[in-house]
Amino acid sequence: MMKQTLMVLCIMFFSTVDLPAESRVDYRTEVKPLLKTKCFACHSALKQKLKLRLDAASLILKGSRRGPVIVAGNASESLLIQKITATDLSQRMPPEGEGEPLSADQITLLKRWIDQGARMPDEAIPSAPTEHWSFQQPVRTFIASSGNPIDYFLTEQLAPLGIQPVEAADRAVLLRRITFDLTGLPPTRSQLKAFLSDDSPRAYERVVDQLLARPEYGERWGRHWMDVWRYSDWAGFGKEIRYSQKHIWRWRDWIVDSLNADKGYDQMIVEMLAADERYPGDEDKLRATGFLARNWYKFDRNVWLDDVIEHTGKAFLGMTFKCARCHDHKYDPISQSEYYQLRTIFEPYDVRTDRVPGQVDVDKDGLARIFDARPDALTYLFQRGDPKLFDKQQPQNPDVPDVLGGTFQIEPVVLQLEDYYPAIRDFVTRDLLMKADDSLAAAEEALLKVRTTSDAENPDHVIILTEKKRDLAQARREEVKARIEAEQAKYRRSDVSDLPDDEQLASQASRLEKQATVAEADVALASAKSQLQQALVAAQETPGDKTSKAVDASKAKVKTAEERLVKATESAAQESTSYQTLGPLYPPSSTGRRLALAKWIIDPGNSLTARVAANHIWLRHFGRALVEQVDDFGLRTTQPVLIKLLDYLAIELMEKNWSMKHLHRLIVTSRAYRMSSSVPLGNTPAREKDRDNTLFWRQNSRRMEAEAVRDAILYVSASLERRMGGPEVDHMQGMTVPRRSLYFRHARERQMEFLRLFDAANPRECYDRDESIRPQQVFALINSPLTLAQSRKLAGRLTEQLKSIKQPLDNFGDDGFVRAAFETVLSRSPVTSELDECRRFLTLQARQLGDTEKLDLLGETSNSVAADSDPHQRARENLILVLFNHNDFVTLR
Repeated sequence: MMKQTLMVLCIMFFSTVDLPAESRVDYRTEVKPLLKTKCFACHSALKQKLKLRLDAASLILKGSRRGPVIVAGNASESLLIQKITATDLSQRMPPEGEGEPLSADQITLLKRWIDQGARMPDEAIPSAPTEHWSFQQPVRTFIASSGNPIDYFLTEQLAPLGIQPVEAADRAVLLRRITFDLTGLPPTRSQLKAFLSDDSPRAYERVVDQLLARPEYGERWGRHWMDVWRYSDWAGFGKEIRYSQKHIWRWRDWIVDSLNADKGYDQMIVEMLAADERYPGDEDKLRATGFLARNWYKFDRNVWLDDVIEHTGKAFLGMTFKCARCHDHKYDPISQSEYYQLRTIFEPYDVRTDRVPGQVDVDKDGLARIFDARPDALTYLFQRGDPKLFDKQQPQNPDVPDVLGGTFQIEPVVLQLEDYYPAIRDFVTRDLLMKADDSLAAAEEALLKVRTTSDAENPDHVIILTEKKRDLAQARREEVKARIEAEQAKYRRSDVSDLPDDEQLASQASRLEKQATVAEADVALASAKSQLQQALVAAQETPGDKTSKAVDASKAKVKTAEERLVKATESAAQESTSYQTLGPLYPPSSTGRRLALAKWIIDPGNSLTARVAANHIWLRHFGRALVEQVDDFGLRTTQPVLIKLLDYLAIELMEKNWSMKHLHRLIVTSRAYRMSSSVPLGNTPAREKDRDNTLFWRQNSRRMEAEAVRDAILYVSASLERRMGGPEVDHMQGMTVPRRSLYFRHARERQMEFLRLFDAANPRECYDRDESIRPQQVFALINSPLTLAQSRKLAGRLTEQLKSIKQPLDNFGDDGFVRAAFETVLSRSPVTSELDECRRFLTLQARQLGDTEKLDLLGETSNSVAADSDPHQRARENLILVLFNHNDFVTLR
C-alpha cells in the first residue's frame, strides 16, 4: 500500500514539471498505440497474464500481482522497461514467438514517457471481450414513423446536428443509378423515356420490381458475392491444377441462379459449406461447394486449410482467425486451441470431380465438389504454428469459439450408394457404354476405309494394325458391359433368382477385362511392327546412320511389345474375380461437421452473420459500409454510429427468410438512397459536421466497377451477348468476345487486362474493392479495340435509327444524333452548352477528316470495325468515343 501511495505522489510531482511541448511524450497518440500493438495481446481485457492490464491508465498504475510495473520519473527502476530490454529471451517481453521485440526508438519513447512522470489522463476501463457490441444480439428498435425505417434511423442521427438531407436526385440520374445497381447495365433510351414520362406515384417502385426480376440481377450481384467468397477460376499450366479447380464455373452459375431465385442467404451458406452432407444426391446444390473446392492448393494442405478457416470466418462472420494459428489471437478472444478446433471441422474434407451427363472425361467437363475423404483424420495443435512441432497425444475436437456462443451439434451423415459410388449412377453407365459403342463404330469405319483403298496406300501391316484396333474396341465394349453388370449385381442385386450369382459375374468381368488387356498388347505389338516396316522401307530408300538407328529402335519396340503380350496372355489364363471398378469409391459416410458449422453460423442466435451480410449489401448500394471494416467485426472495430440501422437491417433480413431481394427493395426505396450526390453550397452544417458523409445525408458518387464499365460499352452498342452461364471464356479474348465480364476467366495470373486496369477483384481476397485513378484507364477507354469498335457500331446504329424515323435535318441531323448519343451512353439529355460544344466538335472533325492531305493517319489500334469512309459519319463515331471517355459514363451519381 505504501509503494502504491509513493508511486502516485511521484506521478503527481513529476506531472508539475514544465517541459517544452515538443519534447513531451503524449500518452494518447504515442504511448497507448505502442502498448496496444506490443502488449495488449497478453495484458488487456482480452488476456491478463500475471493479472497485469495495460489498456487503461488506472490499470497501468495498479500493476501486476507482483506489484507496480512503472516508477514514475525513473524508467531504469521500472519493471516494464526491465522486461522489454531483457537480454534473457525467457524473460523478455513480448515473449519469443509471440511478437517482435520493441525497437530501440520504441524503448526510448517509453523511457522518456516514464522519466517525464508517466502522464496519463483518466480513461474508461475497456469492457470484457464478451461485451463487445458485435457479440451482442441485434436489437430491433421500435419505430413510430410509418415511413421507410432507413430514413428514420438516419434522421435520428442527423437532426441533432442540424444537418438536412439533400434533395432527391434528378429522375434520369436515379434511373441510371438503380439500373446499374441492380443489373450492372445502364437503362435503354426507351426505358429512360418511359420512366421520365410516368408521373404515377409508384413509377419508381415498379422499376425496382422489374429490375429485381431480371436475370441480369443475379449476374450483377453474383459478381459482388463472388468478390466476398473469393471466386477464382482454375489456374495451372497445361492440365495441371495448382489453385482452385477445373469446372469451378458451375459454382459461379449456382451463385447467379440462387440470387435470381431469391434463395435465402442462410440456405446459400448451408449449401456452400455442406451441400454434400445436407443434400448429397442433389447435383444442382452440390455446385455450391465450389466455395470450399476453390481453396484447393497443390503444394501445401496446411496453407489450404488455413485459407478455409480464415475466409470462412471473414466471409460469413466478419471475424479473422489466422492470427490464432501460431498463438492466442492478439486482438480477439480466440485461443490457439479454438483455432485448431475449427480446423478439425475441415480436416477430413477434400475435393473430387464427378462425371456429368454426356461426358466421361472429367478433364473436359465435370462437377468439382467436396466430400469428407478422411473422416478419421486427426488434427493436432501446431506449436508456434509450425506443422513439424505438434503433440500427437492430444488431438483436437471439432468445436467453435466460445465467445460467439450458440449450439454446435454434430450428427454424422450416412450416404446413399450413388453418393459414395457416383460411377454406378445410371447416366454414367449409359455414357460408358455409349463411348464404347462410339469407339467400336469408329474403329469399324476406319477398318472399312483401309480395306477399300489400294494396297499402295495401305500396305498389309497397316490393315493388320487397323484390324487389331477394331478387335480392341470390341473387347473394350464387352469388358465395360461385363464390369457394369458385375457392379450392378454387387451393389444393387434384386431378388430375381435366375440372375447369375455375384461371383460368376465378377469372374466374367475379370476374364473380359484381361482379354481386353491382351487385345491392347496386341495393338501395341502390331503398331511396333508397322513402325518397323516403315523404318525398313526408309532405310532401303535412304541408307545411312539415321535410318539405321531408326530400324534398331523399332526392333527394340517390337521386342518390348512381344514381352508385354506374353505377360498379358499369361495373366488372362489365370482365373480371377477381381476387376477394375467403374470409378472411385468414396467413404460411405460423412462426419457432419461442416453441416453443424453451417447451422451454427445461420442460427438466429448468431450475432454476426446477418449483420455482416446486411453490411455488404449496404456498401454496394451506397459506396460506403455501415461498418467500414467489412471483414472484421472484432474488438478492433468500434461500434458503428448507425448500429440501430445495421441491427434493423440484420433482423429484417432474418425475419424475411433471409431474402436479399427484400433487403434490396427496402434500401433502394428509401429516401436516403434516392438522394442527390451533389453537395449544395448552402449546406454548411453538413459540410462542417460530417464532411465525409458518414451519416449519409447525401448519396455518394462512385466509379463503376470494372465489369460494369466494359459491359456498358457493349450493351449501349447492342453488342452484348445475353447468353448466361457456361464454362469460363479465355481472358485474352475480352476485347473481341462480347460476353458479360462475369464469364471470363478470372484467376491469380489470368485476368483480363481491361478489367484489371479498372480495379477488378483480387481473386485471393477482395471483401471491399479498391478504387484507383490512373492514366492507363483513359488509354483503355480511348485506344482499346473494344471502345473503338463499339463506338463505330453505336454511331452507325443511331444514324440508321434517325433515318428510319425521318429525323429533321437540323444541323445536318447532328442535334438529333447528339441527343440520342447522350441518352444512350450517359442516360441523360445534353444541356445547352454540351449541345453547342458537340455541334462544333462534329463540324471541326468532319472538316479535318475530310482533308486527306492534311490528315496524318498514324495508324490505329486493330479492331473488328473499320472507320466509316464518310468524314461526317466518322466524326459521329469519334463523338461516341468521347462520350465513352466522359466522367459521367464511368460514374454513378
